[in-house]
Amino acid sequence: MSPFLAEMIGTMLLIILGDGVVANVVLHQSKGHNSGWIVITTGWALAVTFAVYCVGSISGAHLNPAVTIAMLCLGKIASPLAGQYILAQVIGGILGGIVVWLAYLPHWEVTKDQGAKLAVFCTAPAIRKPAFNVITEVIGTFMLVLGVLAILSPDNLVAGSGFDVGFGPFLVGIIVWSIGLSLGGPTGYAINPARDLGPRIAHALLPIAGKGGSDWGYAWVPIVGPILGGILAALFYTIFWP
Repeated sequence: MSPFLAEMIGTMLLIILGDGVVANVVLHQSKGHNSGWIVITTGWALAVTFAVYCVGSISGAHLNPAVTIAMLCLGKIASPLAGQYILAQVIGGILGGIVVWLAYLPHWEVTKDQGAKLAVFCTAPAIRKPAFNVITEVIGTFMLVLGVLAILSPDNLVAGSGFDVGFGPFLVGIIVWSIGLSLGGPTGYAINPARDLGPRIAHALLPIAGKGGSDWGYAWVPIVGPILGGILAALFYTIFWP
């Protein structure tokens, strides 16, 4: 499997399980309806773990343009490959959104709340203040990228002195779980432009019964915020973890 395909499939798997848990919680007559934020954050953490385990050995499992851009800033990936990764991640996000739509096909019609339907695919703020929403996404993504860089350092992944390298994807899932529990409330913690943009495109294109708009006026926030957060985390890591 090529790195491009790995990033596309990995992101698709991430969205199937990540958006899938949101669908399970918010769509009417689902078995998990109204099971709450803890279920969503746990489901997303497990989704990340699953996807990273699946493709990490092939592409490094960025699965997130903010991670890819941070790695580009650190010189860990070349710009042509970074562009390929980002394209693959967005395509994977679209495909993942389509699969979730299919998995919950009978539930769209019985769910009358347009906001709940959109929430399955992409994020929205609890309080719509774009400047502050961007700050929240910057902070959340900063914590994600810094965690990936610092916690998954070689010194921490050596048998006998830390975690074995095989624990890496598990630790990434723990990072995402922690961010969701602590920082996810204001914006739904996109912390990943492809995670938000790809499924949002799917929402716009799919024939979802009574879906309403795709909230494109907000769509720039979960793109700009995570990219800035990833870049800042890369700079911070360079300064304090030389």
